[in-house]
Amino acid sequence: MITLGIDTCEVRGSVAVRRDGALVSVQKHESAQDYSSWLLSAVGRGLELAGARLPEVGLLAVASGPGSFTGVRVGLTTVKAWAELFGTKVVGVSRLEVMARRLADAPGYVAASFDAQRGQVFGGLYWREGKLGWNLIEEEIVIAPDEFVKWVGKRAGGATVRWITLDPELFAEAPSWKERAAKGDTLIRCAEGLAMGVAELGEERAREGRFTDPLLLDANYVRRSDAEIFWKDPASHGK
Repeated sequence: MITLGIDTCEVRGSVAVRRDGALVSVQKHESAQDYSSWLLSAVGRGLELAGARLPEVGLLAVASGPGSFTGVRVGLTTVKAWAELFGTKVVGVSRLEVMARRLADAPGYVAASFDAQRGQVFGGLYWREGKLGWNLIEEEIVIAPDEFVKWVGKRAGGATVRWITLDPELFAEAPSWKERAAKGDTLIRCAEGLAMGVAELGEERAREGRFTDPLLLDANYVRRSDAEIFWKDPASHGK
């Protein structure tokens, strides 16, 4: 089976192709080219390396957020179109969960994050209970780095937390992080190319029969758009 993994959540996106459970290729977004023009060519290159064509893809796995509005929308819209055209199965996954699962070697708390711009990070706290799997603690959030550390600390209590992020420099000077580090918490830089994990998690969900209805595939932006933030009720105009 061919699995196509897509991550367009922010500028460090990627496309991955797996064949019969093994990684075949990874295409990283390493230019300033918009996803609307980059994605199709990247998928084409990846499938060519796998010796496959788009109609032969058995599973479309896509990161549904959090991330930029434009990036996430391009990925989801493309997957929906292909699913309708070819009848391909779809699985939508969280980019933060994909990151957290890179620390699957031990049970316990894992806090995943990456730069959300505007002095904030997208973050999520996960608990791994051995073979029972992963559980998200509350909802994924967008928050200042130091406040995210405090937020995690309140929910983890005295337990040690392993941290993984694409942007460790955002935590380097955070006072709350220094306190966590002194207690034994570790901070790991997450490697890019997250589409590999998107595809792998998609396959796991597919084996469990946990597909996503393409019509219901929705973005988890976490942050509200500027239009929502600054929108005013028409009835209040002129007041």
